[in-house]
Amino acid sequence: MDIVREPRKKTGRYIWITVGVLAVIAVTLWLRGLEPAAPTVDGAIIWTDIVKRDDMLRQVRGTGNLRPKNILLITATTGGKVEKIFAEPGLVVVPETVLLILSNPDVELDALQAKQVLVAAEANFENLRGTLETSLLNQQVTVSSVRNQLRDAQRRLDSYNEVKEEVSRLDLERTQDEVEELTSRLEIEQRTLTLRTEGMDRTLNAEQEAVERLRDLAEFQQDRVKALQVKAGTEGTLRELQPETGQWIPAGQTLGVIIQPGALEAVVGIPEVQAKDVLVGQDATVDTRAAGGRAVPGRVTRIDPSASGGLVTVDIEILGELPRGALADQSVEGIITIERLENVLNMKRPTVGQANSRVGMFKIVDDGQYAVRITVQIGQTSVNSVEILGGLQEGDVVILSDMARWDEFDRVRIRR
Repeated sequence: MDIVREPRKKTGRYIWITVGVLAVIAVTLWLRGLEPAAPTVDGAIIWTDIVKRDDMLRQVRGTGNLRPKNILLITATTGGKVEKIFAEPGLVVVPETVLLILSNPDVELDALQAKQVLVAAEANFENLRGTLETSLLNQQVTVSSVRNQLRDAQRRLDSYNEVKEEVSRLDLERTQDEVEELTSRLEIEQRTLTLRTEGMDRTLNAEQEAVERLRDLAEFQQDRVKALQVKAGTEGTLRELQPETGQWIPAGQTLGVIIQPGALEAVVGIPEVQAKDVLVGQDATVDTRAAGGRAVPGRVTRIDPSASGGLVTVDIEILGELPRGALADQSVEGIITIERLENVLNMKRPTVGQANSRVGMFKIVDDGQYAVRITVQIGQTSVNSVEILGGLQEGDVVILSDMARWDEFDRVRIRR
């Protein structure tokens, strides 16, 4: 007869399945609890610095160029047509260097006519002076003659007075009348001489002034003729010469520019947010190394009262000797010292971070194997350094390079 068997129990199998499921869940929870692996940063491409405590110079930087302090504009004193040009830009000139020659027949004719008028006026003046001097001499002769007559009459009168008994009364009175008449006449003639002398001086002075005016006019016209030969008028380097041969140049037009030697200043543009702390008299450094030169000391002499394109123009006087070959318009960099911060925590300037702000940076830890993100409070900033107000201590090593690629990580591994 058939025997009915009971089915085999599957309890053990269910237990193993349950254990497996629980193990998978446990492993999953453990893996989820682990921190993600830190990304690796090549240590050869990052830039670091050590936080230190010492004095820090607060500076601002601007770029610009060298500019001549003494620039002479050459203008046309006399209008004319350009006949010939003798100079070109770059020529070293002296005061007598002829730059170009103009021609103007009207100016030459005016000078000739003014000269003729002057010559005629001078001749008339000499004639007038001769006439007046002759008249004055004649009057002096008259005065002298009357004076002699008076002396003779006075001597006769004195003689008659000594021998009154021997001289008739009529002769005595007649001689007295003659002395009185000659005395009065001498006074009149002397007065006339004085008036003629004064009148001659006034007349000659007036005529002399008229002649001098004509002489000034003639010299002015002659100077206009000389000005047709345009000269440099100073020592320096010809920077610009505008006219062309055959061109008509009106009086007063600028013909060129001469840069006088040995007087250059730096003109740089400072960002307007930083220029508020720049003051006249502050120390500066003018760096000409971009053109093969060197850094020379300077001083701020002028600050433009307005900004243009976000920049404020600042003039820097050169106090040191510029490198050999320094030229106008040469590119330079100006660094102005605003103040000295004493005994402050500072480091080199990172690629990110403005003054008085908080920035995220990476600090080197674990003997340089890792870097962790920290928040750093920055105070005052300078050209090459920043003040640290919080987040770092003296001796900490921080990464200054741009770490924007690892913004989502708080820890990176540094590959050496």
